[in-house]
Amino acid sequence: MSNAPKNTPDVRTQILHVATQLFARNGFDGTPLQAISDEVGIAKPSLLYHFPSKEELRRAVLDGVMSHWNEVIPKLLQAATTGEHRFESLINEIVVFFNEDPDRARLLVREMLDRPDEMKLLFQQTLGPWMKILSDYIRRGQEEGIIHADLDPEAYILQIIQLVVGTIAIGDVVESLLDALSDERSPHRRQVDEVIRIARSSLFIEPDPPDQNPSNPDP
Repeated sequence: MSNAPKNTPDVRTQILHVATQLFARNGFDGTPLQAISDEVGIAKPSLLYHFPSKEELRRAVLDGVMSHWNEVIPKLLQAATTGEHRFESLINEIVVFFNEDPDRARLLVREMLDRPDEMKLLFQQTLGPWMKILSDYIRRGQEEGIIHADLDPEAYILQIIQLVVGTIAIGDVVESLLDALSDERSPHRRQVDEVIRIARSSLFIEPDPPDQNPSNPDP
């Protein structure tokens, strides 16, 4: 008799979602397959039908997080009409993707700490090709005078990724330090808004404000 469960696509998605949560919170080594199958509500053989080993499940979870960018980045770059539009599209997509499931960010942080060599290779394979493309866009903006000339394109991209991922991964731990009465926004929203402000202001040159008191031309 087959161990294939009903509604196979839905079950596979649930397994990946639960595995992301538990790997992020407990670590890969601290999460037995039985705990994942119990949380999903299936028997362990059903889980193994979809993912024959724990390592294959881990790779599928990480591939799901990383492959998202291979699908999304080209669409955003093609749709954008200006440098600022391109920036807004990319930064918003990064924030939304990790915001809708903060365990994605926590998973990356944990994996980078637990398996740095493997994650280096994964980042090189997945994000490496886009680094040059995005860096070239930044250099074009520098030539056009709309982006700070002293900005290091590659380092900027890495810093913004780390800033967003780190903020979302640990933001709920440190947000108690924010005065809840000083702003009507939630502590989480305040942190995310500040990340976006930092990313924008460190990239683009602000245009000079219009002269409020122009001198009258000679008659």
